[in-house]
Amino acid sequence: MRTDFVRIYKSIHTWTGIVTGMALFIAFYTGALTVFKEPLTRWATPPHDTQPVPLADTQQLIVKTLIAQPAVAADFSIHLQDAEHLPARLSWQVRDPEAEDHDESSTQHYVATLDAEGVAKLAQSNPSHLATFIDVLHRVVGLPVDSDPNRWVMGVIAGLYALALVSGVVVLLPSLAKDFFALRMGKNIKRMWLDAHNVVGIVSLPFHLVMALTSVGFAYHDGIYLVQDKLLHDGKWGSAFQQQRPFKPVSAPRDPATMLTPIELITKVKEFAPGFEPTTLQYQQMTGPRALVRVWGKDTTAVSPRARGGFAAVDPYSGKVVNSEFLPGRQSTPSLFISSFFALHMAAFGGIAVQWMYFLLGLAGAWLFYSGNLLWVESRRKMKPRQAETLPAQRLDTRLMASATVGVCLGCICGVSLTIVGSKWLHGLVSDMNAWHPILYYAVFFSALTWAFVRGAAQAAIHLLWMAVALTLAIPATSLLAWLVPALGMWTHTSLSSLGVDATALVGAAALTWMAKATSKRVRLGTPDSVWFAGKA
Repeated sequence: MRTDFVRIYKSIHTWTGIVTGMALFIAFYTGALTVFKEPLTRWATPPHDTQPVPLADTQQLIVKTLIAQPAVAADFSIHLQDAEHLPARLSWQVRDPEAEDHDESSTQHYVATLDAEGVAKLAQSNPSHLATFIDVLHRVVGLPVDSDPNRWVMGVIAGLYALALVSGVVVLLPSLAKDFFALRMGKNIKRMWLDAHNVVGIVSLPFHLVMALTSVGFAYHDGIYLVQDKLLHDGKWGSAFQQQRPFKPVSAPRDPATMLTPIELITKVKEFAPGFEPTTLQYQQMTGPRALVRVWGKDTTAVSPRARGGFAAVDPYSGKVVNSEFLPGRQSTPSLFISSFFALHMAAFGGIAVQWMYFLLGLAGAWLFYSGNLLWVESRRKMKPRQAETLPAQRLDTRLMASATVGVCLGCICGVSLTIVGSKWLHGLVSDMNAWHPILYYAVFFSALTWAFVRGAAQAAIHLLWMAVALTLAIPATSLLAWLVPALGMWTHTSLSSLGVDATALVGAAALTWMAKATSKRVRLGTPDSVWFAGKA
């Protein structure tokens, strides 16, 4: 390829990377954590006093709940598994009709149980929104509000990100054969970082292309559907997804007591799809003529249309499977094509092994953008001439970019760790813990960003790395302290998923400790003519 073309693509790669790098760091770091949303929610959820109603008695619970609160028949769920973050077998939500489709902040949650006398007890619950908040940061690249305009910003960033990937491959092609696995260690720090950046980028290229393209689709899918509805479906897009069953007028509401029991529904679905493992039953319009149960679950051998899995639509009165378009392993080719966009982005296939792979690739992607910014800064370093007695003043743009990179990236890590820890320390001390997650995160994030500009990139990097170590180490330390001192009012769950959060945070704190020590050495003993030097010249 001609040299001038390579230079053009290198310029494209550099500037698209610089424009999007810090936002993508936040998206990838938080995105790696959202792969394990359920363990995070379990870790942050306090233990509940009530015992879940046995699955065999769930039909009785449903009937008595609907007698006490008939409106619940419109939409409620039965949880088949017992877990720390599920306080009751039956739950439902009441959404604000004025809220956006993706806005869950105003949603009210309710649960129902049976007391000792078999009477239905209805109560409002306050589930932890920790994992949801981290997911929001991921979806809107760290912007403060989860709104359509911010998701459109994310779509633009994802498009530039795809352009950076393609241009980066073009730049590397001429030297790919000899430099692919080259990692030249030595005094040339820039060369070493560039080699590592190239290796990580090429090895994880398919993953990054999938993330970029699916992110653009997620950002603009509402608009795409609207245009498709107007141009191809004459405004009848919504009716295409309605259950196509003959309408049978019913003179009186149907009796939920005559429905099949949850155990019977599960048996029907497992006979239809033997590899499918149900987790939740979502009941809709139970007393109406179009009563339906979505049996949600997962099949590790098939592609799931959503992160939570897929579902079979079942008639709760006859047990007939009326729709399997969203059932893993039973989808039509068009449905499977669309589901693949969600599955490839959310690791909704392959089980726990794929989830860990996505987690590590997400962290590697965050490092890729961080290292790209550092390479940009280092490439513009003014070096001291051999005969000069004074150090040259570094360019203002490189000093600002270095400070911004340190502040945004390390501020994100510190903020996420603090808001995780805060879910236990502030429990019972504040009226609405979920409202405090953004307060804790953005307070630390903007403080770190300010500190990076005030103290400079070199010194701030050391301070913020050690802060990240302390806050990340506080996650397992909080669980240990809660176990040793129950009087503190905190808790420690002993399930593997909850303990996995503590173990992962411990490994993360160890990695950050190594980075803090290496950075401190570089700042004190590195090349004096650099924005990363703060020692004695």
